[in-house]
Amino acid sequence: MLTLRKSAERGHADHGWLKSLHSFSFANYHDPRFMGFGNLRVINEDRIAPGTGFGTHGHRDMEIISYVLAGSLAHRDTLGNVKAIPPGDVQRMSAGTGVQHSEFNHAAGETTHFLQIWIEPSERGIAPGYEQKSFPDREKRGRLRLVAAPDGAEGSVVIHADARVYAALLDGAESARLDLDPARKAYVHVVRGQIDANGQRLAAGDAAMLEHETQLTLAGGQDAEVLVFDLAGH
Repeated sequence: MLTLRKSAERGHADHGWLKSLHSFSFANYHDPRFMGFGNLRVINEDRIAPGTGFGTHGHRDMEIISYVLAGSLAHRDTLGNVKAIPPGDVQRMSAGTGVQHSEFNHAAGETTHFLQIWIEPSERGIAPGYEQKSFPDREKRGRLRLVAAPDGAEGSVVIHADARVYAALLDGAESARLDLDPARKAYVHVVRGQIDANGQRLAAGDAAMLEHETQLTLAGGQDAEVLVFDLAGH
């Protein structure tokens, strides 16, 4: 079964310095139909205006992934990490017992455009942690590149959650397939461009929620960048 989540139906918030689109209920946006999917809790598509950002704030017991699309995200946390996250990098922060961090766009004339992703951890109360790795376009071109996994397989970042995250760049005749466990769930989020997911056309910001499926096929891409989540079935 494939259920569409159209981009235009997402929640939205405009704080002036921040424009955000919410795939699932978040902050002042609440929709009981979209409280998460499996153990995927948040996908926020954020645009931070030049010279602004999120001041220091805290998180607990959540695996948080940042996926930058344009600009650069400046990260600072109470673990001692001071990092710049450019496009192509995947950042994972395990909030665990608690961590404080800030995120800013220090560029004078460029908006920072990124996805903030929260996945519920397999275990609460773990030690906070941080990891950041670069995944160049050539590794995602025409294939699903594993970028986050519990075991850090294929050089992915390690997430303390029963989930795997893949990224792909697909255009023209390029296609990619992923075998699915029908007892689990899969979530396809189109970052940019257009793509067919199991024959269903998706555009930028659209998503497909898959349940009881044995395979995902991505084809017919038009300058498409896609994230795919293999998720616990609960």
